Amino acid sequence: MSISILNNISSLIAENAVSNTQSSLQSTLQQLSTGLRINSGAEDPAGLSIADGLGANIAALNQSTQNVSNGIGLLQTADGALSQVVTVLNQAVTIATEASNGGLSSSQSAALNTQFQSILNEINQIGSTTNFNGASVFGAAGNSTTSTQGNLLATTALTSGSVTTISDSQTGGTFVYKAGGASTITTLQTAIAAAVTAGQLSAGTALTLNAGGQAVISNAVAGDVLTATTTDSVLGGFNSSGVVGGTGATVFTSDGTGGGAASLTTAITALSSGNLLLSSSNLSTAAAAKSALTAITAAITTVAAERGGIGASVNQLTADTNVENTEVQNLTSSQNSIQNADIASTTSNLAQYNILEQTGFAALSQSNSAEQNVLKLLQ
Repeated sequence: MSISILNNISSLIAENAVSNTQSSLQSTLQQLSTGLRINSGAEDPAGLSIADGLGANIAALNQSTQNVSNGIGLLQTADGALSQVVTVLNQAVTIATEASNGGLSSSQSAALNTQFQSILNEINQIGSTTNFNGASVFGAAGNSTTSTQGNLLATTALTSGSVTTISDSQTGGTFVYKAGGASTITTLQTAIAAAVTAGQLSAGTALTLNAGGQAVISNAVAGDVLTATTTDSVLGGFNSSGVVGGTGATVFTSDGTGGGAASLTTAITALSSGNLLLSSSNLSTAAAAKSALTAITAAITTVAAERGGIGASVNQLTADTNVENTEVQNLTSSQNSIQNADIASTTSNLAQYNILEQTGFAALSQSNSAEQNVLKLLQ
């Protein structure tokens, strides 16, 4: 081995070793201070990419769990309201049964009917005032009746002399329209709008044409019942379409990927006495009370069926929550094994690099001192 003084190779080797040790020591201290094995993309590009992807999945699943919780809250609100409806309907069964019995005076029958009408008003109030997060749970409820003839246009001429009649249970009014020689669907629409302004028909009552060109007379007044008849062959008569309205609870869940997204919608029927086909019932006579009793029993069956559907959705959403929580647990465990530092191993590395740093500085000092021996050859 040649001896020279221009380049201190031993010093360079020691200096390089100390530099590498200090870099490793700095990385180890950063891992201990952050708790992360990967603190930058340079340390483990593939690992960081996987860990960040898992983090996105976890964030989406956590929010999905919150979405499910909100959806269950809405459905439970609806179920609670329907439970109260069943309670008042059971009261209606009692008084309808009493009113069906003979030997009641007219004043007693009137008192029972007043109580029954109060129950129907309470059902309407529950349907219109129940809300979740500021939004109506059951939505608006109204009545709809549709003409039997289709392919109508706004300009379609009505038969001169024909009579169309609309009865409105809410206002107690009866609208009668007799077609003239120049009458069309549009003029009938205008006449209905004028009847609404006059208070003869409930607010929002209107005639529209559906996709099949049928004339639809409807509104969204809770508990209202519209009955339409006509002698016009162009319209062909009207059939009740039942109650319109209602809402739905839609819950969106996702794991952050396109294939992991799903929506569950639970239909919630509009709630009113009209929706339950009770708005025209009364207990004024024994015969009417017996008819009302049948209608009330059917209404209880309807409400029970809806509560069953809501309950099934709650169970499904609860199961979804359990699955999502398990996914979060497993994904978090995977992310932890990739990204988080092994503290036991890292502290061992810290001790190792501290020792190497001290021995490296000692070796660097010795390599610099060794060059002084060259002077002995000049003595």
